[in-house]
Amino acid sequence: MGTSKKNLFTPEQNRIAELAKALGHPARIAILQHLFSVNACICNDLVEELPLSQSTISQHLKALKNVGLIQGSIEGKSICYCVDQDTWKEAKSILNSL
Repeated sequence: MGTSKKNLFTPEQNRIAELAKALGHPARIAILQHLFSVNACICNDLVEELPLSQSTISQHLKALKNVGLIQGSIEGKSICYCVDQDTWKEAKSILNSL
């Protein structure tokens, strides 16, 4: 949706749409499921786990990070990703309110 149309909707509706878009791809669901099961990992761990290239996984990680569902911390030359528990609670609350 173009940014000029977002102002026609409430902040909550826009946030729901952002979260839904981020959750709207099976690869992102698989990434979240893996992060929940291992607590944290680097991109190469996900490359070994999922049938996707490193660049594709990086794009999906970026989409999840942009909406705040995951966070990354630098460990040496790698970024270690984990689920942002505060945003995950927010997402569950928002989606449950529908």
